[in-house]
Amino acid sequence: MRTFKNMAFQGDLCLRRIETIPMAAQRVDLVDGRHVVAHSETGHHHTIPSDVELWRDPGDDMVCFLRCESPALLEHHRGYDQHEAIQIGPGTYELRRQREYTPEGWRRVED
Repeated sequence: MRTFKNMAFQGDLCLRRIETIPMAAQRVDLVDGRHVVAHSETGHHHTIPSDVELWRDPGDDMVCFLRCESPALLEHHRGYDQHEAIQIGPGTYELRRQREYTPEGWRRVED
């Protein structure tokens, strides 16, 4: 398990500490008792526990925000070649999916 101070990466996710969650962000409901912060087409989601507050940016599905009152674990669910879990300390964070440019235009990096 890794820890960090201000910024960390887990596969195609960038996690960085921020001051506040934007006012336009919308609260996200739980999926199977946990928050899925990044969906994978193959079911290898990046998740955090249910006691963390999660919001999404309504104008950008590549960005979400979270607030932790106590330490939480960001996990990657895959049976092989799994990214190491990251311990998130109390605070407010932005999670951003990485993007890449192709001849067809911008697309999400797929992990």
